[in-house]
Amino acid sequence: MTAQRPFAILEREKKYSGKIIDLTVDHIRYPSGTTGIREVVEHPGGAVIICLFGNDDILLVRQYRHPFGEEVTELPAGKLDAGEDPLVCAQRELREETGYGARQWEKLTALYATPGFCDEVLHLFLARDPFPEASGQALEEGESSLRVHRVPLRDAIAMIERREIVDGKTIAGILLADRKRQNL
Repeated sequence: MTAQRPFAILEREKKYSGKIIDLTVDHIRYPSGTTGIREVVEHPGGAVIICLFGNDDILLVRQYRHPFGEEVTELPAGKLDAGEDPLVCAQRELREETGYGARQWEKLTALYATPGFCDEVLHLFLARDPFPEASGQALEEGESSLRVHRVPLRDAIAMIERREIVDGKTIAGILLADRKRQNL
C-alpha cells in the first residue's frame, strides 16, 4: 500500500533538463505549516544483468566512472530508452556491453537506487544459458574503456567483502543471484 504524501507541493520548478537526468525543485508545505524544498533528480531508470554461466561464473564489466574519477567494477547495465520494456533494455545492454546473449531471462527485483533524491528504478535480471553473439560487443562512445571479466560467483562475493566491488546495484545483483542459485 502506498502512503499518502505527508506534504503539499506548492510549486514545481524544472531547473535542468539533460541528456540523462532532469532536476526538479519542489517547494512544499508540511502539515505543520512550515515550508521546505525537495530536490528531485529524474532518471528514466535502467536494467542490470547478472549473466550466470552453468559453472556459476558471472560477467562483470570494469569501466571508468567520471563522478568518482576511477574505474568501477559493475554488472552490465544500462539506461532505459523512453517507453522501453526493462527486459528489452537488459537484453540490449548485455549484448552491447559484453557481446553475449542469453536463452533464459528472469526478473529478480526492481530497486530504488537513491530514493532520498532520485526517482531512478533499476530492474535486475538473471540471464542464464549465455552464448556469444555473432555481432560481438557494440560499445557506445563513452564505453571505450569498458572491459569484460568472467568471474566465479564466489570470487565476486569475495570482491564485495574486500570492498573491490562497491557499486550498490552490483552488490544487490550478485547477492540475489547467489541466493537464487542456492535455492535451485
